[in-house]
Amino acid sequence: MSTNHNTFHGAKLVLLIGGRLLVIRRVLTPGIAFPGHLDLPGGGREGQESARDCVLRETQEEVGLSLPAKGLSQEVWVSRAKGYSVFFSAALPESAARQIVFGDEGQSWCLMSPLAYLHHPLNVPHFADQVRGLLQL
Repeated sequence: MSTNHNTFHGAKLVLLIGGRLLVIRRVLTPGIAFPGHLDLPGGGREGQESARDCVLRETQEEVGLSLPAKGLSQEVWVSRAKGYSVFFSAALPESAARQIVFGDEGQSWCLMSPLAYLHHPLNVPHFADQVRGLLQL
């Protein structure tokens, strides 16, 4: 699927920092999907922004990391009921963890092994599928 596709509604990032996956524990607000579960950086599209711009903006807002667009290594478009979701992957050195400034879109953040995420009872199942595919686990 090309990046100029106009029907995507959001983008997520499978971000490895020092080989560990960055996850955000979702808030417990009633009515949101998967409250309290382990989320990936990313979120909803604003205006007509591209999928890359969306995931880079959301990552900056949620964890304070400014990634260059060229740092996104993979792009997968997944058909969902609301349109397409776009998943990217990127890797940063372990030192990047010291640059994280947690925003206000979750309870907390942590780094965990990708396999631990896949087997965690609070993973978001369709995100786990993308982690498995993008990291070839």
